[in-house]
Amino acid sequence: MAVTAKQVKELREMTGAGMMDCKKALTECDGNVQEAVEYLRKQGIAKSAKKAGRIAAEGIVESYIHMGGKIGVMVEINCETDFAAKNKDFKDFARDVAMHIAATNPAYLSREDVPEEVIEHEKSILREQAINEGKPEKIVDKMVEGRMRKFYEENVLLDQPFVKDTDKTIEELVKEEIAAIGENVKIRRFARYEMGEGLEKKEENFAEEVMAQIK
Repeated sequence: MAVTAKQVKELREMTGAGMMDCKKALTECDGNVQEAVEYLRKQGIAKSAKKAGRIAAEGIVESYIHMGGKIGVMVEINCETDFAAKNKDFKDFARDVAMHIAATNPAYLSREDVPEEVIEHEKSILREQAINEGKPEKIVDKMVEGRMRKFYEENVLLDQPFVKDTDKTIEELVKEEIAAIGENVKIRRFARYEMGEGLEKKEENFAEEVMAQIK
């Protein structure tokens, strides 16, 4: 049976699991929400919701320098214990996040970090676009909300599809790491530097270059 957005939303609220994980669980369980909850628990994904409330004060600052020094990224990722911070899996996860940031250049960490004036400005542009396309007034607002998801995917780190596996977002990647190490994990902050940023220069696709190195 087809899985609805309402079912996915309900399962996310119940488990704290990512959207793609919820959709997969519901598909595997023929749309049965309770069975999908059990499915996620068995996968260790639903447990991450409870762990996400715990204090994460340890962790590492991971860096990634693009070949030739064209792009540099530093990201602080927190966990609960120094033991977990030294774990190879956690370090690999942190490096993946740093490489992702190098490739995608997100402007914000989470949706909550996007200034309200930026959101309203973007919505006004999208609304004008929909009206100019001749869309009926009654569906314009729904179209704007739908297109805002694209804005978040392009600009917000946690909403972005992971460059090494675009079927999952960075937020879902974090939840997988929580399940893997058994501790709360948070991406706290990041900084990205690009050589010559702000200066006039030949346009180059650094994202493609970074992806070529990942493969």
